[in-house]
Amino acid sequence: MLSVSIIGVGRVGGALSLALDKARYKIENLIHRGRFHSETVETNDAAFPATTTLEELSEVSSDIIFITTQDAEIKNVARELAVRVRNKPFVFHTSGSLSSSVLEGLRQIGCKTGSIHPLVSISAPELGIERFQGSYFCIEGDPDAVKMADGLVKSLGGIPFSIDTKFKTLYHASAVTACGHLVALFDAAVEMMTHCGLSDADAKTILMPLVKSTVQNLDEQSTAAALTGTFARADSETFTKHLQALNENVSGELLEIYLLLGERSLELAARQGVSAEKIETLRTKVTIAKSKLKW
Repeated sequence: MLSVSIIGVGRVGGALSLALDKARYKIENLIHRGRFHSETVETNDAAFPATTTLEELSEVSSDIIFITTQDAEIKNVARELAVRVRNKPFVFHTSGSLSSSVLEGLRQIGCKTGSIHPLVSISAPELGIERFQGSYFCIEGDPDAVKMADGLVKSLGGIPFSIDTKFKTLYHASAVTACGHLVALFDAAVEMMTHCGLSDADAKTILMPLVKSTVQNLDEQSTAAALTGTFARADSETFTKHLQALNENVSGELLEIYLLLGERSLELAARQGVSAEKIETLRTKVTIAKSKLKW
Protein backbone atom coordinates (compact mmCIF):
# COMPACT_ATOMS: atom_id res chain seq x y z
CA MET A 1 0.00 0.00 0.00
CA LEU A 2 1.32 3.43 -0.96
CA SER A 3 1.18 6.28 1.55
CA VAL A 4 -0.21 9.65 0.47
CA SER A 5 0.06 13.19 1.81
CA ILE A 6 -2.19 15.95 0.51
CA ILE A 7 -1.20 19.59 0.94
CA GLY A 8 -4.21 21.87 0.54
CA VAL A 9 -7.42 20.25 1.75
CA GLY A 10 -9.86 22.25 -0.34
CA ARG A 11 -12.25 21.06 -3.03
CA VAL A 12 -9.78 19.05 -5.12
CA GLY A 13 -7.55 17.93 -2.26
CA GLY A 14 -10.56 16.86 -0.23
CA ALA A 15 -12.04 15.05 -3.21
CA LEU A 16 -8.79 13.15 -3.79
CA SER A 17 -8.62 12.09 -0.16
CA LEU A 18 -12.13 10.68 -0.32
CA ALA A 19 -11.94 9.10 -3.78
CA LEU A 20 -8.56 7.33 -3.78
CA ASP A 21 -8.83 3.54 -3.58
CA LYS A 22 -8.33 2.77 0.13
CA ALA A 23 -7.09 -0.71 -0.71
CA ARG A 24 -4.12 0.74 -2.60
CA TYR A 25 -3.48 4.14 -1.01
CA LYS A 26 -3.33 5.18 2.64
CA ILE A 27 -3.88 8.86 3.48
CA GLU A 28 -0.99 9.62 5.84
CA ASN A 29 -1.21 13.42 6.13
CA LEU A 30 -3.91 15.98 5.37
CA ILE A 31 -2.01 19.26 5.39
CA HIS A 32 -4.05 22.44 5.21
CA ARG A 33 -3.05 25.98 4.32
CA GLY A 34 -6.31 27.26 5.82
CA ARG A 35 -9.46 25.63 7.13
CA PHE A 36 -11.44 25.46 3.90
CA HIS A 37 -13.37 22.16 3.70
CA SER A 38 -10.95 20.35 6.01
CA GLU A 39 -13.73 19.63 8.54
CA THR A 40 -15.81 18.02 5.79
CA VAL A 41 -13.03 15.62 4.90
CA GLU A 42 -12.28 14.71 8.50
CA THR A 43 -15.87 13.77 9.31
CA ASN A 44 -16.32 11.61 6.21
CA ASP A 45 -13.86 8.95 7.34
CA ALA A 46 -12.92 8.43 10.96
CA ALA A 47 -9.76 6.61 9.89
CA PHE A 48 -8.32 9.74 8.31
CA PRO A 49 -5.53 11.58 10.15
CA ALA A 50 -6.33 14.92 11.71
CA THR A 51 -5.37 17.84 9.54
CA THR A 52 -2.14 19.65 10.29
CA THR A 53 0.00 22.41 8.81
CA LEU A 54 3.22 21.92 6.90
CA GLU A 55 5.07 23.96 9.49
CA GLU A 56 4.02 21.46 12.19
CA LEU A 57 5.67 18.56 10.34
CA SER A 58 9.41 18.04 10.66
CA GLU A 59 9.34 15.64 7.73
CA VAL A 60 7.02 14.18 5.12
CA SER A 61 7.87 10.60 4.22
CA SER A 62 4.87 9.59 2.11
CA ASP A 63 5.36 7.74 -1.16
CA ILE A 64 3.12 10.21 -2.98
CA ILE A 65 2.51 13.88 -2.23
CA PHE A 66 -0.22 15.99 -3.81
CA ILE A 67 -0.02 19.78 -3.77
CA THR A 68 -3.61 20.93 -4.26
CA THR A 69 -3.32 24.55 -3.16
CA GLN A 70 -4.16 27.57 -5.28
CA ASP A 71 -1.75 28.08 -8.18
CA ALA A 72 -0.03 31.08 -6.61
CA GLU A 73 0.99 28.98 -3.58
CA ILE A 74 2.42 25.94 -5.37
CA LYS A 75 5.95 27.25 -5.77
CA ASN A 76 6.14 28.33 -2.13
CA VAL A 77 4.75 25.00 -0.93
CA ALA A 78 7.30 23.16 -3.08
CA ARG A 79 10.08 25.23 -1.52
CA GLU A 80 8.88 24.42 2.02
CA LEU A 81 8.42 20.78 1.11
CA ALA A 82 11.94 20.44 -0.28
CA VAL A 83 13.48 20.61 3.21
CA ARG A 84 10.99 18.13 4.68
CA VAL A 85 10.67 15.30 2.16
CA ARG A 86 12.23 11.92 2.75
CA ASN A 87 12.72 8.93 0.43
CA LYS A 88 12.40 10.99 -2.80
CA PRO A 89 8.64 10.68 -3.26
CA PHE A 90 6.41 11.27 -6.26
CA VAL A 91 5.14 14.86 -6.06
CA PHE A 92 2.18 16.04 -8.12
CA HIS A 93 0.30 19.31 -8.25
CA THR A 94 -3.25 19.59 -9.58
CA SER A 95 -3.13 22.98 -11.31
CA GLY A 96 -4.62 23.16 -14.77
CA SER A 97 -2.52 26.06 -16.02
CA LEU A 98 0.89 25.28 -14.49
CA SER A 99 3.15 22.50 -15.71
CA SER A 100 5.35 20.25 -13.61
CA SER A 101 8.25 22.66 -14.20
CA VAL A 102 7.03 24.65 -11.20
CA LEU A 103 8.26 21.70 -9.10
CA GLU A 104 11.79 21.89 -10.55
CA GLY A 105 13.36 22.39 -7.13
CA LEU A 106 11.91 19.10 -5.92
CA ARG A 107 12.97 17.33 -9.12
CA GLN A 108 16.53 18.52 -8.59
CA ILE A 109 16.72 16.79 -5.19
CA GLY A 110 15.53 13.49 -6.66
CA CYS A 111 11.73 13.64 -6.42
CA LYS A 112 9.74 12.39 -9.38
CA THR A 113 7.46 15.29 -10.33
CA GLY A 114 4.39 15.76 -12.44
CA SER A 115 0.92 17.28 -12.61
CA ILE A 116 -2.51 15.67 -12.56
CA HIS A 117 -5.42 17.92 -13.51
CA PRO A 118 -9.00 16.61 -13.34
CA LEU A 119 -10.96 18.01 -16.27
CA VAL A 120 -14.16 18.27 -14.26
CA SER A 121 -15.81 20.82 -12.00
CA ILE A 122 -15.64 19.93 -8.29
CA SER A 123 -17.60 22.38 -6.14
CA ALA A 124 -17.36 20.33 -2.91
CA PRO A 125 -15.00 17.51 -1.80
CA GLU A 126 -17.72 14.86 -1.41
CA LEU A 127 -18.77 15.33 -5.04
CA GLY A 128 -15.39 14.14 -6.27
CA ILE A 129 -16.11 10.46 -5.66
CA GLU A 130 -18.86 10.52 -8.27
CA ARG A 131 -17.57 13.20 -10.64
CA PHE A 132 -14.10 11.72 -11.04
CA GLN A 133 -15.75 8.61 -12.50
CA GLY A 134 -15.35 8.66 -16.28
CA SER A 135 -13.75 12.12 -16.28
CA TYR A 136 -10.55 12.87 -18.18
CA PHE A 137 -7.36 13.81 -16.31
CA CYS A 138 -4.47 15.60 -17.99
CA ILE A 139 -1.14 14.20 -16.80
CA GLU A 140 2.42 15.31 -17.61
CA GLY A 141 5.87 15.35 -16.06
CA ASP A 142 8.81 12.97 -15.60
CA PRO A 143 8.31 9.59 -17.31
CA ASP A 144 8.16 7.76 -13.96
CA ALA A 145 5.72 10.34 -12.60
CA VAL A 146 3.47 10.02 -15.66
CA LYS A 147 3.40 6.24 -15.18
CA MET A 148 2.45 6.64 -11.51
CA ALA A 149 -0.13 9.31 -12.40
CA ASP A 150 -1.74 6.92 -14.88
CA GLY A 151 -2.38 4.42 -12.08
CA LEU A 152 -3.63 7.09 -9.69
CA VAL A 153 -6.14 8.42 -12.20
CA LYS A 154 -7.45 4.94 -12.96
CA SER A 155 -7.82 4.34 -9.22
CA LEU A 156 -10.07 7.41 -9.11
CA GLY A 157 -12.20 5.98 -11.92
CA GLY A 158 -10.85 8.56 -14.35
CA ILE A 159 -9.38 8.39 -17.83
CA PRO A 160 -5.78 9.64 -18.11
CA PHE A 161 -4.32 11.36 -21.14
CA SER A 162 -0.89 12.89 -21.51
CA ILE A 163 0.43 16.02 -23.21
CA ASP A 164 3.87 17.54 -23.66
CA THR A 165 4.78 19.75 -20.70
CA LYS A 166 5.22 22.81 -22.96
CA PHE A 167 1.54 22.69 -23.95
CA LYS A 168 0.09 22.65 -20.42
CA THR A 169 -1.03 26.30 -20.41
CA LEU A 170 -2.57 26.00 -23.89
CA TYR A 171 -4.45 22.92 -22.69
CA HIS A 172 -5.83 24.94 -19.79
CA ALA A 173 -6.89 27.81 -22.05
CA SER A 174 -8.87 25.27 -24.08
CA ALA A 175 -10.55 23.98 -20.93
CA VAL A 176 -11.45 27.50 -19.80
CA THR A 177 -12.94 28.21 -23.22
CA ALA A 178 -15.04 25.04 -23.09
CA CYS A 179 -16.21 25.57 -19.52
CA GLY A 180 -15.83 29.11 -18.16
CA HIS A 181 -16.41 30.83 -21.48
CA LEU A 182 -19.44 28.60 -22.09
CA VAL A 183 -20.95 29.98 -18.88
CA ALA A 184 -20.08 33.53 -19.94
CA LEU A 185 -21.64 32.94 -23.36
CA PHE A 186 -24.80 31.58 -21.77
CA ASP A 187 -24.93 34.65 -19.53
CA ALA A 188 -24.73 36.84 -22.67
CA ALA A 189 -27.64 34.90 -24.20
CA VAL A 190 -29.66 35.32 -20.99
CA GLU A 191 -29.02 39.06 -21.07
CA MET A 192 -30.21 39.26 -24.68
CA MET A 193 -33.37 37.36 -23.72
CA THR A 194 -34.11 39.74 -20.84
CA HIS A 195 -34.37 42.57 -23.37
CA CYS A 196 -37.47 40.73 -24.60
CA GLY A 197 -39.13 41.46 -21.26
CA LEU A 198 -38.26 38.25 -19.39
CA SER A 199 -36.57 37.97 -16.02
CA ASP A 200 -33.09 36.50 -15.67
CA ALA A 201 -34.55 33.38 -14.07
CA ASP A 202 -37.16 32.89 -16.79
CA ALA A 203 -34.60 33.49 -19.54
CA LYS A 204 -32.29 30.86 -18.03
CA THR A 205 -35.16 28.36 -17.70
CA ILE A 206 -36.24 28.88 -21.30
CA LEU A 207 -32.74 28.63 -22.79
CA MET A 208 -31.50 25.68 -20.72
CA PRO A 209 -33.21 22.87 -22.68
CA LEU A 210 -31.79 24.34 -25.89
CA VAL A 211 -28.29 24.29 -24.45
CA LYS A 212 -28.70 20.72 -23.17
CA SER A 213 -29.87 19.52 -26.58
CA THR A 214 -26.88 21.23 -28.20
CA VAL A 215 -24.45 19.57 -25.78
CA GLN A 216 -26.10 16.24 -26.56
CA ASN A 217 -25.59 16.89 -30.27
CA LEU A 218 -21.93 17.66 -29.58
CA ASP A 219 -21.61 14.39 -27.70
CA GLU A 220 -22.97 12.46 -30.67
CA GLN A 221 -21.73 14.45 -33.68
CA SER A 222 -18.78 16.47 -34.93
CA THR A 223 -18.76 20.17 -34.05
CA ALA A 224 -19.65 21.05 -37.64
CA ALA A 225 -22.56 18.61 -37.77
CA ALA A 226 -23.86 19.80 -34.39
CA LEU A 227 -24.14 23.42 -35.58
CA THR A 228 -27.71 24.57 -36.25
CA GLY A 229 -29.40 27.89 -36.90
CA THR A 230 -28.73 31.00 -38.96
CA PHE A 231 -25.00 30.59 -39.51
CA ALA A 232 -25.29 26.85 -40.19
CA ARG A 233 -27.47 27.81 -43.17
CA ALA A 234 -25.47 30.96 -44.03
CA ASP A 235 -28.81 32.76 -43.92
CA SER A 236 -27.96 36.39 -44.73
CA GLU A 237 -31.56 37.59 -44.58
CA THR A 238 -32.07 36.38 -41.01
CA PHE A 239 -28.65 37.71 -40.02
CA THR A 240 -29.65 41.19 -41.22
CA LYS A 241 -32.75 41.04 -39.02
CA HIS A 242 -30.67 39.87 -36.05
CA LEU A 243 -28.23 42.70 -36.61
CA GLN A 244 -30.98 45.29 -36.60
CA ALA A 245 -32.56 43.88 -33.42
CA LEU A 246 -29.23 43.67 -31.62
CA ASN A 247 -28.26 47.21 -32.62
CA GLU A 248 -31.55 48.52 -31.26
CA ASN A 249 -31.67 46.59 -28.00
CA VAL A 250 -28.33 45.40 -26.63
CA SER A 251 -24.84 46.67 -25.88
CA GLY A 252 -22.00 46.78 -28.37
CA GLU A 253 -20.24 44.13 -26.28
CA LEU A 254 -23.06 41.62 -26.81
CA LEU A 255 -23.22 42.45 -30.50
CA GLU A 256 -19.48 41.88 -30.83
CA ILE A 257 -19.78 38.47 -29.15
CA TYR A 258 -22.52 37.55 -31.63
CA LEU A 259 -20.43 38.65 -34.62
CA LEU A 260 -17.17 36.99 -33.52
CA LEU A 261 -18.86 33.67 -32.88
CA GLY A 262 -20.74 34.08 -36.14
CA GLU A 263 -17.43 34.10 -38.01
CA ARG A 264 -16.40 30.88 -36.33
CA SER A 265 -19.80 29.35 -37.09
CA LEU A 266 -19.32 30.12 -40.78
CA GLU A 267 -16.12 28.06 -40.72
CA LEU A 268 -18.14 25.14 -39.35
CA ALA A 269 -20.82 25.67 -42.00
CA ALA A 270 -18.15 25.49 -44.69
CA ARG A 271 -17.03 22.11 -43.35
CA GLN A 272 -20.60 20.91 -43.76
CA GLY A 273 -20.62 21.82 -47.43
CA VAL A 274 -22.80 24.93 -47.31
CA SER A 275 -22.57 26.99 -50.51
CA ALA A 276 -19.30 28.90 -50.65
CA GLU A 277 -21.12 31.81 -52.26
CA LYS A 278 -23.65 32.03 -49.44
CA ILE A 279 -20.91 31.81 -46.83
CA GLU A 280 -18.87 34.55 -48.49
CA THR A 281 -21.92 36.82 -48.72
CA LEU A 282 -22.66 36.43 -45.03
CA ARG A 283 -18.99 36.72 -44.07
CA THR A 284 -18.82 40.08 -45.84
CA LYS A 285 -21.88 41.31 -43.93
CA VAL A 286 -20.30 40.21 -40.64
CA THR A 287 -17.04 41.97 -41.50
CA ILE A 288 -18.88 45.22 -42.31
CA ALA A 289 -20.85 45.00 -39.05
CA LYS A 290 -17.63 44.43 -37.06
CA SER A 291 -15.95 47.42 -38.68
CA LYS A 292 -18.76 49.69 -37.53
CA LEU A 293 -18.20 48.63 -33.92
CA LYS A 294 -14.78 50.30 -34.02
CA TRP A 295 -16.10 53.80 -34.66
